[in-house]
Amino acid sequence: MPVRLHGGADPVSAAALDTLLTRLARVGPYFTADPVPRADPSEGGFRPLAELYGDGIAGHVEETGRRMGTGPGRVAASTAQLGLASRLWSLALGCAALGSEVPDLGPGRLWWRRPSAGPVELRLPAPRPLPGPLPEALHRAVAVGHLAPLAEAVGSRYAVSPQVLRGNAASALVGAVRVLLDQAPEAAGRAVPLVEHLLGRPPLAHTGTFVHEEGLGVAFVRRSCCLFYRVPAETCGDCVLRTRDRRRPRT
Repeated sequence: MPVRLHGGADPVSAAALDTLLTRLARVGPYFTADPVPRADPSEGGFRPLAELYGDGIAGHVEETGRRMGTGPGRVAASTAQLGLASRLWSLALGCAALGSEVPDLGPGRLWWRRPSAGPVELRLPAPRPLPGPLPEALHRAVAVGHLAPLAEAVGSRYAVSPQVLRGNAASALVGAVRVLLDQAPEAAGRAVPLVEHLLGRPPLAHTGTFVHEEGLGVAFVRRSCCLFYRVPAETCGDCVLRTRDRRRPRT
């Protein structure tokens, strides 16, 4: 059966996107964004996500380093960028796969706050769909709208290489589809081709090897390291270094 990547038979309207986001929240915390309309979207300590693409990234990296025990250096910066990429890919890919729409995630529309534990929380007041075919909308919403300015902010301040940041973005996308297929297997028909498409074009092209086998799930080995190996006794499950040492992989 051919896979539709350009929307389903019944695309989600702007008015129904909040219902889709509510459904997506059941997949897990990385897929969650608060869509409830508010007179003041900053209520509860939320701030514009766009601030992280400027001087605001420093405070986030500092807090990430404090929690990791590494300090606010390259390891914390890489981990912070990977975490944000995971949140953004999860939200956009989940909507595309389950609802045949990508919400407009422009940096001026998304709000964020850092909880005491767990991934950053996102708020998307008055969600509206992003027009265009799903692959292009996904790429525009996340890779262009967020990952590019985030990479610039992290790379310029912390000297994390573009290769590492692209690898982090690819790893985040594969992590998103892995969780999505585990929690919502019906999403595979759209999710897997979309991931394959995104991994085949810049900025994610040539970042690793992706394999999907129906009934078995997905596997990915990246061609760069996120620097997490510098945290004692840890390497990531998709790390290029796993074949080079015998340390216990992170689960």
